[in-house]
Amino acid sequence: TIMRRLISVACLSLLAACATQAPRKYVVFFSNQSAELDSAGLDVVAQVAQEADKHPSRIVRVEGYASAGKDLSADALLAIQRAKAVTAKLQQDGVRSDRIVETPRAPSNMEGMVVGSRRVEIELTSP
Repeated sequence: TIMRRLISVACLSLLAACATQAPRKYVVFFSNQSAELDSAGLDVVAQVAQEADKHPSRIVRVEGYASAGKDLSADALLAIQRAKAVTAKLQQDGVRSDRIVETPRAPSNMEGMVVGSRRVEIELTSP
């Protein structure tokens, strides 16, 4: 019976950890100088739309990124276009526009982040 109690406590602890777990970030990568979703990106967005459907009270945060090149205004526009492409696909996949918060990030060239700066991050968060 001590073993049974220990198992019960372990299961409850595991459930509590799941309930307080931090939101998962989904990442969509883009080709260089592109805002077009490829098949892998479409799959990620579809997965997020399914998760959003399961959690109707959550907000879908979409953050667009781009690397910093010679023309920062063009790079900033690319970050906006990437976020808008993901937002449009989320809406096509059934996520209401009033649940989506779109944020372009300033272009940057962090060391080792050449590919990482060509992305959009998506997160389901509490309102």
